[in-house]
Amino acid sequence: MNEGAADDRPLTQGDAMRSPTCSVRFAPIPLLLWLLVLATLPAPSRAADTTDTHGYTEDIGALPDYLHDRGAGVTTTQFATYVRKGEWLVYTYYEYDGDHDKEYKPLDLGFQQDQDYFSREIAQEYLTWFAYGFTDSLAFEFETAPYTTATLTKSKSDTSSLPRRLSESGLGDTEASVRWRALKETESRPEITLGFTTIFPLQRNKVLIGTQDWQLAPGVVVTKGFSFGTLELRVAGLYDSGEGGLAFGEFELDYVKRISPRWRIHLSFETEDIDEQSVVGEVQCRLSNHAKLKVGSGFGVTKKATDIAPEIGVMWSF
Repeated sequence: MNEGAADDRPLTQGDAMRSPTCSVRFAPIPLLLWLLVLATLPAPSRAADTTDTHGYTEDIGALPDYLHDRGAGVTTTQFATYVRKGEWLVYTYYEYDGDHDKEYKPLDLGFQQDQDYFSREIAQEYLTWFAYGFTDSLAFEFETAPYTTATLTKSKSDTSSLPRRLSESGLGDTEASVRWRALKETESRPEITLGFTTIFPLQRNKVLIGTQDWQLAPGVVVTKGFSFGTLELRVAGLYDSGEGGLAFGEFELDYVKRISPRWRIHLSFETEDIDEQSVVGEVQCRLSNHAKLKVGSGFGVTKKATDIAPEIGVMWSF
């Protein structure tokens, strides 16, 4: 990588106003209005916290202390989200990714120059995620981004024929996962969940959005509840058919804490490479016995990581 080719000119006031960190469009107006309506619903009473397979009304007091923060469900790929036997989870959400120093190579985008540059990229995704618990240890997930947009601004140091702005829109990443709880947590031992994710190559002709080659991601999650909260360690590999061979995919350390029957918080440190690290914070609020609001954001720690990635959505349980 040639960092000397980076666009490191001083930012002007106009640049700062256009910077992703200063112009986050958090969600479309219709979605915000709908979330506002949901937020006005009365909070569930503590008396409603009884075991219910098809809703969030799980009797936490009847569970062991180490399950207080998360309940008895199988851990999923969504932050601090667990699915129980016979339960459907449906999550619709919006995500914004803003990065003022996105690394790119013109050759990878179809233009003849094999050199690395850094510049601004903005992406927005409207996503839907499903999960179903077949048993108390086996679950299935499916996620797709029906509509995604991404715009890359050319670096001033880039002398290739790449246009000043390159934009794409359409179907984003689409994937399916299987989760199997191989070992249940006890007072003295952690829980171990094995997962396998397939990402489908549905955008072979795109360069900014979607996935161009088959990707397979085996992984393991180790979970243990403590009096101060619940810790989860996630490690995954990644096989990309376009590159071949199994490589390191992700490392993630999560902290989950239920602070009331209605509220839960999640903090995470994640890395996809030694120089691509982020921290994530999320707040979850139970709006009703079957609906939960999730609001959070990721923040890049290193240069290659996305600068800011806010997310907002509602998850339904049936």
